[in-house]
Amino acid sequence: MKLRALTFSVVLLLSFGINAQTELECKTKLSIFHEAVKAKKYDAAYEPWLFVKNNCPDLNLAIYADGEKILKHKIENSKDEVQLSFVYAMLDLWILRNEHFKSDTPQGEFNAKACQLQYDYKDELGKTTSELFECFDNAFNSDKETFTHPKSLYTYFSLMVELFDAGKKSSAELFDNYDDVSEKIEVEIQNYSEKLNALVAKIDNGSRLTGSEENKKRAYESYLKNYTLIQNNMNVIADKRAKCENLIPLYTKDFETHQNDSIWLKRSVSRMYHKDCTDDDLYEALVKQYDKVAPSADTKVYIATLLFKKGKDNEALEYLEKAGELETRPYNKANILFRIGAILKEKRQYSKARNYLSEALKLNPSNGKPHLYIAEMYKESAKDKNCGKDNFHQRAVYWLAVEEAQKASRVDPTLQSSVKAYVESYLAKAPTKEEIFLSGLAGKTLKIGCWINRSIKVPTID
Repeated sequence: MKLRALTFSVVLLLSFGINAQTELECKTKLSIFHEAVKAKKYDAAYEPWLFVKNNCPDLNLAIYADGEKILKHKIENSKDEVQLSFVYAMLDLWILRNEHFKSDTPQGEFNAKACQLQYDYKDELGKTTSELFECFDNAFNSDKETFTHPKSLYTYFSLMVELFDAGKKSSAELFDNYDDVSEKIEVEIQNYSEKLNALVAKIDNGSRLTGSEENKKRAYESYLKNYTLIQNNMNVIADKRAKCENLIPLYTKDFETHQNDSIWLKRSVSRMYHKDCTDDDLYEALVKQYDKVAPSADTKVYIATLLFKKGKDNEALEYLEKAGELETRPYNKANILFRIGAILKEKRQYSKARNYLSEALKLNPSNGKPHLYIAEMYKESAKDKNCGKDNFHQRAVYWLAVEEAQKASRVDPTLQSSVKAYVESYLAKAPTKEEIFLSGLAGKTLKIGCWINRSIKVPTID
């Protein structure tokens, strides 16, 4: 018995010594690969990283953060079976990370990464469209909050479109997926817009951003640009497949079943509104039911559009104002005010439209679209005799339009190409250098009348 106990103790001590030695080696190699990764020497980092991952998988989160960078480099710089082995290694790494650092591994984010990697190498992995869609669908529905990457959101929707076009998904499934992804994108746009607004407000108050804040500002603008891009692309794709002749029978068939489902009603009304299917009696029925089931700022706007179509402008404006009062969240309120301004612009009620658009800018200054709408209204008024005493003064309004349009690109990088086109168009119609010279007004400030009631400085001649 004594011999057996002694043997057990020796084995235990040896085991303890081996474990201690392995842990020490892991810590040493952790430092080696971490420094190599910081220097972007990924090949040099691979072997020490692999040892630590295999022997001490719970030692440090850097095993997985750095490991992702190492394997990404390996995948991008290898081919055929070797490349495929690194793809599998990356997928296994994310599974291992979830086992050892679950609280630091958001399910939606990392499941989406895994799906995206399989999509990027779908031919090599032999993945079908249906398999990939199921992967993204499970990731999205298991943790929608952290499923945020623009590329993965777009891939998720594009796979649904492929299945729809192949006759494997119905129109209802396509539109539901479009709504799910669109609403998620809207949440992210709101999130980054609000973060950017805080920095824009700091700049507007005359303060300088710190280096960290400048980096954040660039990151927020980049995300907003990417989200806007995929949102626009999704709209183009959906618009080709969502036509009034398709939507009306679909929503008519499902109306009775979903008439008390506020989400279904909201999506149906929104799609018919944006596809200009508002002349059909179904639209009015949907709007009224939506307002009955879940009255909100949105429902008031939709009712207002119905009233405008019936020529009841004053009643419609009352509903629009009520919509603005009901919404209290700054970002959402800004969207309501913007929609009101856009409607009033179309009704050529420019002064009221500008008031609403200006209020929208105060609440969401990083959205440049209100600036473009105001610029467009200035352009439309450039030939109005009430705005200037002669042709020169009237056309000076185009400079004001340019000034307003340029504000849009300064606050909203997603509008740069649009602003460039607007500015070129306005400048082509403004007084020429020769006309400025002959007028004798170079460098002077002109008062513009009519509803505009603004001043503009005449450009100097070089």
